[in-house]
Amino acid sequence: MIKEWSVVTILERISIDPKIMHGKSCIKGTRIPVYLILNLLAGGLSESEILHDYPDLAKEDIQACIRYASMLAEEEVGVLEAAEIV
Repeated sequence: MIKEWSVVTILERISIDPKIMHGKSCIKGTRIPVYLILNLLAGGLSESEILHDYPDLAKEDIQACIRYASMLAEEEVGVLEAAEIV
């Protein structure tokens, strides 16, 4: 069954606080930034490997990171030029 995500559900797991990690989006109650989890997934780590390495996380935290990134990707931004891609 696919879980229906809402902004409220994501905000239960993700927080943005200018006093924590310079305002980067983090897993709520931690200093673990969303981008770190996404980079680990993109680098080939499995959900279970991430949970093993970061025992303070729950499966729902990882899923919230993915959904959060998906929501950001849906936002309309300017055209990316090849020179801007690093």
